[in-house]
Amino acid sequence: MTPLRSIVVASVSAGDAGTITAMSTESDDPTAQAAAALEEARSRLASVPAETVVTNHAIGLYELAAIHLSSDNPDLTSASLAIDALAAVVESLGPRIGDDHTTLVDALANIRMAYVSVSRERLGGEPG
Repeated sequence: MTPLRSIVVASVSAGDAGTITAMSTESDDPTAQAAAALEEARSRLASVPAETVVTNHAIGLYELAAIHLSSDNPDLTSASLAIDALAAVVESLGPRIGDDHTTLVDALANIRMAYVSVSRERLGGEPG
């Protein structure tokens, strides 16, 4: 990561009213670098439509549930939490999510079916 450029006020004197002497310095301060990176991320995020961000998070919840269901020892409790969170987003926001609403409704139905299938397998029953 390149060092941040910062402006440091070198001097302001009463005799030079209205004159500010400034110099450019390199900053290796990790806190300043983190703050600048955070500001850049916030700026990029602000330029993306909210529908896109919400959809990406919903997909992340879907993937989280799928990971918990597909492991060698499925974690049904964690999968259920992720599925319920996905349902909360998709069902409460509805079409406000945007063009991907139908896709997310389908994804929610599919992950719910996968949960039922894995649950049945874990209980010793036949899936389906």
